[in-house]
Amino acid sequence: MARGGVAAVGECMLELSGGDGSTWRMGYAGDTFNTLWTLRALVPQDLPTDYVTAFGDDPFSAGQKDFFARHGIGTAASPAIPGRRPGLYAITLQGAERSFTYWRGDSAARSLADDPAILEKSLEKRELIYFSGITLAILEAPARKTLIDALARARSAGSRIAFDPNYRSRLWPSAQTAREAVAAALSITDIALPTFPDEAELFGDETPKATAERLARAGIVEIAVKNGAEATHLRANGEEASIAATAVADPVDTTGAGDSFNGAYLAARLAGDTPRRAATRAHRVAAAVIRVHGALAPFSVLRDAFAGA
Repeated sequence: MARGGVAAVGECMLELSGGDGSTWRMGYAGDTFNTLWTLRALVPQDLPTDYVTAFGDDPFSAGQKDFFARHGIGTAASPAIPGRRPGLYAITLQGAERSFTYWRGDSAARSLADDPAILEKSLEKRELIYFSGITLAILEAPARKTLIDALARARSAGSRIAFDPNYRSRLWPSAQTAREAVAAALSITDIALPTFPDEAELFGDETPKATAERLARAGIVEIAVKNGAEATHLRANGEEASIAATAVADPVDTTGAGDSFNGAYLAARLAGDTPRRAATRAHRVAAAVIRVHGALAPFSVLRDAFAGA
């Protein structure tokens, strides 16, 4: 049976970047969308690639859909919610390091799991489905369970599930709620792509190796623990390795680096690369991304870095 390509689940926001006090560039970004953008650039063009979310009925939502379509990204059965609109965030930079200001209280994506039948239709027959802790955090508890249940059924039907816990404390009512949600997500995960500082903050892990060991005890067989400019700690099928990051002497903007690592890693695994090779290629892609402004690097930049790794 032919499978329906790859899907990522979450929230794509309006992104304001490059502000100089009066003029800003507007784009589209969000952690799982950034990862899917990289996947779209790197997987075969005939492989369907869909972003599973919910849209508003406003002009900005229409603009999002047009942007997706122009770049070969579908939206599966994602609904349009009357009266809702996309969330918005602005990036401010100090050197290459960034900070964010958000406006997302009535984001349409918060309703992405309100209709279980529509959600399940969007996820059926997928080779790979990717989601994150931010996807979980924007949902109310019942919708969170609906999403986990839908992913579990997709996994039972043959989909591989990839998950980045991507902990952002301001999105959660408590750390305990986040830990419980992440544990539920890990129970249906095949590939875990955490970031070590997030795991240290939420779970108290002392090293990336400790993070990998904890996730292995939870039953995850493939784990890549990112750590910024430091090496990624890889654990796959019981074997461990440290994969050095690609050094960047002239970083421009670190926005989306970890997301692009995830997308490149998953693209490489879909192409049949070993986890070691996938992590090496992913570091090259992430290094290319931090040399450009904004979360979404041009497809040509992503492809050149991926091919050269």
